[in-house]
Amino acid sequence: MLRPKEVVFQWVDAFNRQDTEAIAGLYHEDAVNHQVANEPVAGREAIRAMFAAEFAMADMTAIVENIFEDGQWAILEWRDPLGLRGCGFFHVVHGKILIQRGYWDKLSFLKQHNLPLE
Repeated sequence: MLRPKEVVFQWVDAFNRQDTEAIAGLYHEDAVNHQVANEPVAGREAIRAMFAAEFAMADMTAIVENIFEDGQWAILEWRDPLGLRGCGFFHVVHGKILIQRGYWDKLSFLKQHNLPLE
């Protein structure tokens, strides 16, 4: 069974390939992904749909700065090629992501990708 840090490395790899199937496969069926700038998304299928919509909207890349692991948790500190920085907290149970929380500046992201401001 994969350790939390290993799951996050797989997550980053799938994210950078924009592979929604591979990303969804890393989550528990009843997982919750809460990017705190947005409403929480519950369930593997809803998470898959969220990533598909986001990848259709913007070209995103996560460059790993640090990955820390403590028990069932892994923390990813990342940046993107445009200079945006953020972090994600991943609660990994039995090799699958059960909870993910992400912290990043949504306004900066929207401006960098020339997307409409909400």
